[in-house]
Amino acid sequence: MKKFRLLLTLFLVGLLPSSALAALDVVASSSSTGALVREIAGENANLTILGPPDRDLHHLQARPSMIRALRGAELVVALGADLEVGWLPLAITQAANPGIQPGKPGYFEAAAQVSLLDVGGPADRALGDVHPTGNPHVNMDPVRMAEVATALAERLAALDEENATNYRARAQAFAQQVEKQVASWRQRLANPPGVVSFHKDVVYLLDRFAIPNWGTLEPVPGVPPTASHVRSMIEKLRGKAGVVLFTTYQPEQAPNSIAEALGWRQVRLPLEPPLDADGAGYLEHMQRWIDALAAEG
Repeated sequence: MKKFRLLLTLFLVGLLPSSALAALDVVASSSSTGALVREIAGENANLTILGPPDRDLHHLQARPSMIRALRGAELVVALGADLEVGWLPLAITQAANPGIQPGKPGYFEAAAQVSLLDVGGPADRALGDVHPTGNPHVNMDPVRMAEVATALAERLAALDEENATNYRARAQAFAQQVEKQVASWRQRLANPPGVVSFHKDVVYLLDRFAIPNWGTLEPVPGVPPTASHVRSMIEKLRGKAGVVLFTTYQPEQAPNSIAEALGWRQVRLPLEPPLDADGAGYLEHMQRWIDALAAEG
């Protein structure tokens, strides 16, 4: 109520545009979902991003700042498929905001809008960071992210009918940008090397461009690589062409060992785009991964 009164006062004295009164309060779990919100909603959303792009979204903790943001949110946009299961449900519960509970119009999961890879398997956390509903890292596939953007536009339209046409048009424009970029990227990746990744977080990217997946340094998801596992991978991969991909919060010792033993390149890149990314920023982020895969030598 205090926020509304302040906004109304500013509007009446001419210091605030009328659009600011109608802007939706949106909370995104990650900078990739935040990029879609920024691209589709633009100035019609007041956006808060909970997960820093240099942190592992599996292992964040529910913090008071998160709970405060969720308490006033009209829409939550998560990656989903249990990626944020260790902290987001708790934060939502503690926020006591009935409109953003799972199943309500104010709760949106990217993974629920697209087909998933790696579906099935036991729901046993003793086996590592397993996700029986499917691999949650859909943000690494620009085509799926365009599908998510289309679904997000419909959700925003349902919450804000006045701007529905604009949301849908922006989602369509983003999908066209993705289609154009993917066509160009396919040409660059016509004969790609295989990939060893640290975690199963790049499988959507590899699948989209039919890139050989030589396995992961983690023997099971979320479990650090052992020396014996690394030695076994080296022996299996001798004579193959490849690149080792890992991200900012993953240790470099095992990637260094693989790359040195096999004479491969190793590339460390952030898994998420910058905090201020929009659709173009997301595609620039993915361009860095394409460049890493396409580089020679």
